[in-house]
Amino acid sequence: MSRSSWAIASAIVVTTFVPNHLLLAQAATAPAAQTKAAPASAAPSQPWKKIPIPALHEFKPQQPKRIELSNGLVIFLQEDHELPFINGGILIRGGSRDEPAAKVGLVTMYGEAWRTSGTATADGDKLDDVLESKAAHIETSGGSANTSLRWSSLKGDFDSVFASAVDLLLHPSFKADKLALAQRQLYTSISRRNDDADGIAVREAVKLVYGADSPFARQPEYATVASVTVDDLSQWHKRTVVPNGIIVSVSGDFNSAEMERKLRAAFEPLARGSAISPEKFTFTDPTPGVRFANKDDINQSNVLIVGLGTERRNPDYYALSVMNEIFSGGFGSRIVQNVRTKLGLAYDVSGSFSASYDHPGIFYVEAGTKSVSTVAATKAMMDEINRLKTVPPTPSELAKAKDQLLNSFIFHYDSPAKTLNEQVTLAFYGYPSNFLDQYKAGIEKVTSEDISRVARKYVDPSKLGIVVVGNQTEIKPALDSLGKVTDLDITIPPPPGKSAE
Repeated sequence: MSRSSWAIASAIVVTTFVPNHLLLAQAATAPAAQTKAAPASAAPSQPWKKIPIPALHEFKPQQPKRIELSNGLVIFLQEDHELPFINGGILIRGGSRDEPAAKVGLVTMYGEAWRTSGTATADGDKLDDVLESKAAHIETSGGSANTSLRWSSLKGDFDSVFASAVDLLLHPSFKADKLALAQRQLYTSISRRNDDADGIAVREAVKLVYGADSPFARQPEYATVASVTVDDLSQWHKRTVVPNGIIVSVSGDFNSAEMERKLRAAFEPLARGSAISPEKFTFTDPTPGVRFANKDDINQSNVLIVGLGTERRNPDYYALSVMNEIFSGGFGSRIVQNVRTKLGLAYDVSGSFSASYDHPGIFYVEAGTKSVSTVAATKAMMDEINRLKTVPPTPSELAKAKDQLLNSFIFHYDSPAKTLNEQVTLAFYGYPSNFLDQYKAGIEKVTSEDISRVARKYVDPSKLGIVVVGNQTEIKPALDSLGKVTDLDITIPPPPGKSAE
């Protein structure tokens, strides 16, 4: 996480350069009393501590204009006249967590083939040439909860680029060769997914927290990718592209009244449909124990300790945010200072009690360590997790964590585009538009007692699982000293009709 400040106080230290030969001459001729060393008890000067730190200013970012059409489509407009550009986005409800389990990978390929296929009047390759001549771009992509179409252009080219974006939204022409290209790209990704030890650890940790069959943890396989057809892409598009499931956002150098007229003309004629409703999922804590994946071509271990996190709408979100900063918020955090700096048990170590918008995030502590220190590093990480529950934050820890959160907060929303994106996200997940306004007050109110309370409530070592990816022959002592060990099967199922090697 970046560490920045609303109010920056700076001190200028002026150093006079003295040539080395003059320094030597001065030392040789100086009286003995002047060359005597300073008493060991003399405290070093710390002038930086005298720099006054002003109070934080009120945070009032420029809010976008919100418009809702009669068909349910929502528009956000954010004027920004600094540069002659206009950027736009169309966020569509429905993502990979809504795709059929037998066709995992559909939304990823849809997001790729949608743009590369183009439309009935301008195929993707032709569209590339047209946009390149204008230094503009139009892109599509698929995510977990949504799919999106985004465009960017110079102000003078907005009308033509926007027309192409709307044409792509309303009249896509999915092509078999572009789907085949997207499938080959996914096949390559599948074939390489066991190359990186950290990637294996993260993937298996997510499956451990949410469940292997959860829409939040599923992964494409050769068979699920091969089963997707052009008709699947077309049906997905028809299912999701309805105005009452869409948020349109535009930022840049334009007049809001004029832009509103253009967007209304493009989107108001669309008929309301049946938008995908967010599904309610059930989450349970992972089963304790160690899950191990052997990778004999490495000489270190990747260790992840994981459990369920929280949602941003949780009333304890602010206290948990401060707790997280104390525990794992950078080089000064407990986990880094104790596991990495003092004990020297990890090359790198990090963690987070993360919060998602509409489902629990993941509480994790992650470390990369030498094979021979795998067990020691894991125990040290667990010790720090336990300390969250037993050792309240010191006044210094609490003040530092709150300052870091508040001083960095503004830089997440220090431009009109960032503020616009946050408002679109809040609207997409059903949060109040003033959610950001509550953040500063919420963090400032957190006390040491709040940290201890949420640590006792939400951090339970008996409900945490451990994932280790490493070289079994080099891990000494053995992992069973940490608890029951279950071997993970990370074998990649072969493509349909082919045997596993």
